[in-house]
Amino acid sequence: MRLESIPKYFAPKSPTFSDAPRATASDSLTGTDVMAAFGMCQAQAELGLSAFMGKMGVSDADKVKAVTLLAEKGMAESVRVAPLRKLQDETRVRVVLALSVFAFLDYSRSASSEVACDCCSGTGFIEAEVFTNKVHTPFPAKELVKASIRFGVEGFRPSEYEVRRELREVVRVKCKTCNGKGKISTACRDCSGRGTAVDKKETAKQGVPVRGTCKRCSGRGYERIPASHAYAAVQQVTDAISSATWDKTVKPFYDGLIRILEREESHAERVLQRVTA
Repeated sequence: MRLESIPKYFAPKSPTFSDAPRATASDSLTGTDVMAAFGMCQAQAELGLSAFMGKMGVSDADKVKAVTLLAEKGMAESVRVAPLRKLQDETRVRVVLALSVFAFLDYSRSASSEVACDCCSGTGFIEAEVFTNKVHTPFPAKELVKASIRFGVEGFRPSEYEVRRELREVVRVKCKTCNGKGKISTACRDCSGRGTAVDKKETAKQGVPVRGTCKRCSGRGYERIPASHAYAAVQQVTDAISSATWDKTVKPFYDGLIRILEREESHAERVLQRVTA
């Protein structure tokens, strides 16, 4: 049994009534067997299973649990990072927790993920200044215009008595970035989540469409969370970590947290296959 099969056991199912008997083969897993396998897998690979369940959106509790367990591992590893080791314990906990949250978000991202639009902050609308030209004729001038037209005054121009003014107002307009949805897809713009794109250079050389690994996303199919966002979150906690220190020391630690999640998921995969073999 693979991890990809887990989410279907947590989705509601409609009862089916059939006269066909259920499978009674000895190698078929019942619901009890599956739940027991989950329990054994959780006992041996708690972080990996919780991270995968949180990534698939089974429950929010798994997301919190995965971040908490990752932060515990991160605290144990942070003593090896000099800039983090020099921080006070409370500050170090908050920094590692912030990095763990961003590491989990990066680990959970896929080509089908959606994030709030940065342009409209997820509202679907933006405020824009609109300039409108207003034209009106004052009341005393209206009587003069009417009289001049009635008597047929030569060379008379009613527009000379009009008062023009420019009105500026702020209105809500639909966001063009997300088209009013409030969310945008994280799929790569070049390959649309496929991981492969047309190689223009080879296509022009061979005369036929040639597809290759997408250079924008390196074949992932989606855009990763910029590490600068994680650094900005760290700056909200403490300013003791400079940009140079982040690039040289703390960013590799942050990348290591992401690799821990990927490694723990692979470990959970092996454990689940072993207990259900």
